[in-house]
Amino acid sequence: MNTQSDKNKKEDVSDEFNKIITETKNAVYCLRLYVAGANLHSLKALKNIKQICEEYLPGQYNLEVIDIYQQPGLVVVENVVAIPTLVKELPLPLKKVIGDLSNTSKVLLGLNLVLEQNQT
Repeated sequence: MNTQSDKNKKEDVSDEFNKIITETKNAVYCLRLYVAGANLHSLKALKNIKQICEEYLPGQYNLEVIDIYQQPGLVVVENVVAIPTLVKELPLPLKKVIGDLSNTSKVLLGLNLVLEQNQT
């Protein structure tokens, strides 16, 4: 039995898996938007993230909208502390952006679509 060879194969698969789920080139972005009913802030956040996704991620995103009034248990599971909250699950790393998502540059930074500029 060649356990070292099996171990190397498992590490190769793990490395490849990690590379795939963290690679942003042509990645599908899995996003969840947590809202509280159809209030003004929730609707504004939904409109803003749809606009950002269509402009910067056309055909590369999956957006799930979760109303915490209809699924309150997910707030605890996902550790959502404010509403609205956008959660980027994939590609890794997991990121959260809180608010109505009207500041496009901060949303793009939160989605790792742009690099943070050093301000002097």
